[in-house]
Order: sequence, then structure tokens, then C-alpha cells
Amino acid sequence: MNKTYLISFICIVVAIVVIINGSSDVSTYSTFADATKTAEEVKVTGELNLDEDIVYQPDIDPNVFSFHMIDKNGESKKVIMKQSKPQDFERSESIVVTGEIMDDVFVADEILMKCPSKYKDDEIRIRAES
Repeated sequence: MNKTYLISFICIVVAIVVIINGSSDVSTYSTFADATKTAEEVKVTGELNLDEDIVYQPDIDPNVFSFHMIDKNGESKKVIMKQSKPQDFERSESIVVTGEIMDDVFVADEILMKCPSKYKDDEIRIRAES
């Protein structure tokens, strides 16, 4: 067998393995109710519950903060985040947390936020002028 064919075959096999392993991490968004039914890590999407307190004490532990989040079904649950509090967290429009339920608290190790667009005010002004 030619060395070029052998190297090509190995590259194709490696690419297939990488694609299969990468696709196993892709998951759909869940709710807190779904998260209580599984022991696996899930992604929950929702919004910040501004009626509850956000607790962040960087002098005690700068890598932990907690807040309450409302999922897409309207269920509110306490979330403990194992990271420092992101800048402009209170202004976020939507939040996606990745983690699992432990003792009726969602323990997250990853967070994604959709913040309001800084261009939204300009867009409203331009539409008003039109």
C-alpha cells in the first residue's frame, strides 16, 4: 500500500473520531424539571429572577456566586455558579447555565449570557425618525 494512501486513511479515521466525540457534547436546552429527572449535566435556559437576591462575596470566595433563575416553563430555582460573577450580569436578557441539580439547587459550572444590544437605542431612535 502506498504511504500516501495510508496517511490519508489515518487522517480520515481521526477526523471521524473527532466528529463523533464532538457531537456527543451537543445537547438541547432543558428545564429545571428535566434536570431533576437526570443525573447528567444539562443546559437550562431562562432569565434572571430580579425579585431574589444575587449573592456575590469576592472577599470570602471570588469564584462562587448565587442567584435565582426562571426557566422557560416559569419555574424559579436557586443557581450556584462556580465562577466569578460576570460583568453586567444584572443587565442580561437571557441566561444559559450548564450543570446539574444537587439538593434542589442547580449547581452550574458554565454560564452564557445574552446582554442587551448597545445598538438597540440607536435602532429605536432611527425608526422613530423615519
